[in-house]
Amino acid sequence: MTDGHHESVRGFWAGRAEQAEKQKATGKVDAGTRGAVTGGGHLNPIRDLLAEIFLEGGIHESSIFLTSGIVLPGYYRPTKKWDLVVVENEQLVAAIELKSQVGPSFGNNANNRAEEAIGNAADVGRAFEEGTFGTFRPWLGYVFVLEETEESTVPVSLPKTLHPVEAVFHGTSYKDRYRILCSRLVKERLYDAAWFLTTAAPPNTLIDEPDSSMSFASFRAAILGRITHFRALFET
Repeated sequence: MTDGHHESVRGFWAGRAEQAEKQKATGKVDAGTRGAVTGGGHLNPIRDLLAEIFLEGGIHESSIFLTSGIVLPGYYRPTKKWDLVVVENEQLVAAIELKSQVGPSFGNNANNRAEEAIGNAADVGRAFEEGTFGTFRPWLGYVFVLEETEESTVPVSLPKTLHPVEAVFHGTSYKDRYRILCSRLVKERLYDAAWFLTTAAPPNTLIDEPDSSMSFASFRAAILGRITHFRALFET
């Protein structure tokens, strides 16, 4: 990763710390690490980094929505708020979802994160089939940031099930399982691209991208490819 990418991850940790301090100031502190995220904004540095890629690709700033204009219609529910939406010439160019998980209780949220990711993509995909977004299929991106700790990187036991759990999950850590999730989200075409990274907490903020097909470089290339495709279809 370049220094710019590292800077966005440092901003992620700084945002969490800022939210936690704000909660302390109000005297209403959420349990565990929840106070670091309930105020929102901790993923904004990464979101802003992605917005810069669209600008680099020639998308006008007015077509990139980061706060307002990020609610898209669905099929199984009326609407869903995304983290970054790009609309140009009244065409939905792209929508990106950003998620993170920081300890200590990784197991409590892992299944919820998977269900959210699958459901959000399925909702937009089905809405497209109903003609909600016209004939140009929305490009969906998924970004997941996981804290790199001993708890997130050691193998986790599997509960007893009626039928055997798929072999790929045996002996896996939460880091492994999120990597599998992100990989399969793209493989099954629920999302067009994913960026999966793990990062240690400050002061080290060590960054790892365990799968090169889901690195920042790959995600950036996918965004630029989407822009090129859009330009070829709508500006010829």
